[in-house]
Amino acid sequence: MAASVQGGRTGNLPAEANAFIGRRGELAEIAGLLGSTRLVTLTGPGGVGKSRLALRAAHAARAGFPGGVWLVELSELRDPDLLTNAVAQATRLTEQTLRPLLEAVAEQLTGAPLLLVLDTCEHVLEECARVVNELLASVPELRVLATSRQPLGLPGEQLLAVAPLPLGERDDAVALFAARAAAAVPSFALTEANRAGVAAVCARLDGIPLALELAAVRLRGFPLDRLLEGLDSRFDLLVSPARPRLARHQTLRTAIGWSHELCTPLERLLWARLSVFAGGWDVEAAEFVCHGGPLDAEEILALLASLTEKSIVTRDGEAVGTRYRMLDTVRSFGAEWLTGLGEQDAVRRRHRDYFRWIARQGEAEWLGPGQRMWAERLTSEHANLRLAVEECLTAPEPETALELTGSLWFFWFACGFTEEGRGYLERALDRAPESGGPDHTLAVWAHRLVTVVPDDLEAAESVSAAYVWLAEERRLPVPALPLTGASLAVRGESARSAVLYGAVGQAPAGDGGAEFFQLLTLALQAYLLAGQAAFERCAAVAERLRADCAKRGELWMRAWGDFFVALAGIGLGHADEALLSARAALTAKWRVHDRIGAAAVADLLVAAQATRGEAELAARLLGVSRRLWVTAGLPQLGRPDRTVFHREYERRLRAALGHARFGEAVREGGELTPEAGVALALGGVPVELDL
Repeated sequence: MAASVQGGRTGNLPAEANAFIGRRGELAEIAGLLGSTRLVTLTGPGGVGKSRLALRAAHAARAGFPGGVWLVELSELRDPDLLTNAVAQATRLTEQTLRPLLEAVAEQLTGAPLLLVLDTCEHVLEECARVVNELLASVPELRVLATSRQPLGLPGEQLLAVAPLPLGERDDAVALFAARAAAAVPSFALTEANRAGVAAVCARLDGIPLALELAAVRLRGFPLDRLLEGLDSRFDLLVSPARPRLARHQTLRTAIGWSHELCTPLERLLWARLSVFAGGWDVEAAEFVCHGGPLDAEEILALLASLTEKSIVTRDGEAVGTRYRMLDTVRSFGAEWLTGLGEQDAVRRRHRDYFRWIARQGEAEWLGPGQRMWAERLTSEHANLRLAVEECLTAPEPETALELTGSLWFFWFACGFTEEGRGYLERALDRAPESGGPDHTLAVWAHRLVTVVPDDLEAAESVSAAYVWLAEERRLPVPALPLTGASLAVRGESARSAVLYGAVGQAPAGDGGAEFFQLLTLALQAYLLAGQAAFERCAAVAERLRADCAKRGELWMRAWGDFFVALAGIGLGHADEALLSARAALTAKWRVHDRIGAAAVADLLVAAQATRGEAELAARLLGVSRRLWVTAGLPQLGRPDRTVFHREYERRLRAALGHARFGEAVREGGELTPEAGVALALGGVPVELDL
């Protein structure tokens, strides 16, 4: 007769060794899933805390399972054929029988509702799936909670991906590190003085609980600042001296290595090569950068799916927009293997060359209907572009850095990365000889473009002069921005600018360049006419600019058309119409990540709302615009003492609201995040762009 698991026995859960920190949301979700489904699997990479979370959830669920909560630890099991034996042993099966063991286990578990916790299933995945499937079919009262680096793949299985702990000075990762540090070093306490350092350690370790616990123990021998410095060699530093810890948790290296052992040779090779990416990648990038030798490009998609199932790689998005990424700790492990394989330099060069190609494609297609797509794509690839630029700057051929940094002129200038682009262009120009070739001239022009400010007339003139030669040499579809005229206009010399430069200019050769030069010329005309208070003529030119952009599917310059229509509307007293055009401009600028353009449009919205009599909202938007100018890297343009615009509207709004309320409203707007500030400026009204 089989021994029953009923009769008041509550299972075999071990006591929790220390306080459980955080994960309230996940615990609530697990509780809900166990109430509605029979199989729940916690997935995630090594060290992320799946086992600890499952144990805490199991303790919390005991009251709902009178038949007991039974833990089966599989980490040390190497022979899949012994899995049923492990379940029988964990559930206290005492019957000696010649019938199939799984049948006896099923009879043992039949009765009151009970929960079976299978911990660490990935290395015996097929057998786990078979046993769980049979037990669920035979024992109606059974619920199963499993932890695995990849799903069991059974019908009805509900997955919960366990992520690292949230990062930040006051989040769960900091709380966990502080608690474990205090246990290891009783004198340790989290204070305002060391909170930022603790947060930095947590960030370096991706919020991975195992890594945080191992790091906390190292405070016995290292002060916090030394620990942070030593994390560059994290796999060697984070070794646990505690003998009772499971073998796979002794070091961070073996925790990640546990996953590595479960991979096929091709999966390991792909893991190593993927480590050259920063901030994620898509399938096309992986196929280009990681193929070669035994790894065919056609195999990479399937291998990515397999690595995703094993929780080495995580996937964001679906179909065309799918991107993949690895935790930095997992990536570092792969990078060590790549170095050991002797492939580091070759794969990094392929990564560099792929993003050089991406930059050239983006430049060629920027001035058209794909503009928004390219803005979003390159923004998502920002970390990889940085890595490619750095690789070019260390390459023996300095021309590659000139080519890449120059080709990205539109990204630096139009997508709000002028400061970064300026620094990279300066380094590329310093390193390369002044060859006078097209790549050098493009880099010079791009550098001047991202350097010019309203007070820098000399820089503007040099940009225009540099482009004259560039357009003739390369026949690039890149416009010669008439910055000399624009700079004069911004400085208040609109009349001189109109006389000297006006709308006259020689378009660069090539259809694409000529077309966009025409758009820029219209924008400059509208700008100069607005400066002369010729608002009706400004509106007419701006309307033509909008129409021409709409024909081409161009978004970035179209937004400037909306801007000038709004500016003219304010000048003509049509504040409501101006508001709609300004919001359309802000929507477009925000979509293509043009931070400078967004800040300029925010200024215009201050004027529109003030003209409409919305003084308090206008004052808050004045704070928003100042914040956006700081975000754009040009805080001086948001200072009230630097522009006539801000001085005039500050005077008007102070008079309308009074000094105290005006100051409060500006401060409220300035404290908003850029995203919240833009939402306030848009008023919650969706703006449709008829492109």
